[in-house]
Amino acid sequence: MTEVLAQSAINIRGLATDKMGPRPTVKVITDDEYSTRKALSRASFDFEEMEVVLVDLIDRPGEIAKVARRAAKAGVNINSVFVIGKKDTPAALALGTDDPKKAKRLLE
Repeated sequence: MTEVLAQSAINIRGLATDKMGPRPTVKVITDDEYSTRKALSRASFDFEEMEVVLVDLIDRPGEIAKVARRAAKAGVNINSVFVIGKKDTPAALALGTDDPKKAKRLLE
C-alpha cells in the first residue's frame, strides 16, 4: 500500500497496522483523501473510510487526557485515536468519533 501511495506522490501523515482476524488492518492518514481513494481503488485494495477530527496538541503529559475528558463531558464517544507527530514538536490527534461534527465544534 505504501508503494501505491508513493507512486501517486501522496504524503502519508500517519500509518498503523493491526491484525484483527484473518486479515491485517492498515490505518493511514494522508494529505489528500481524493487521490488516496483513487490510488487504492486503482490498485484493487479493499478499504473503508472514516471521518476524523484533527486536534492540535502540545507534546507534554496529560494533553491526550484533556481531550478525552472534554469529549466525555460532551457525550462524544471516541472510537479511534491516532497520534501524528514527533517527539518535542507540536503533535496532532486524529480522532474517529460517533459524532464527528460535534467533536469538531468541541475540540478544534
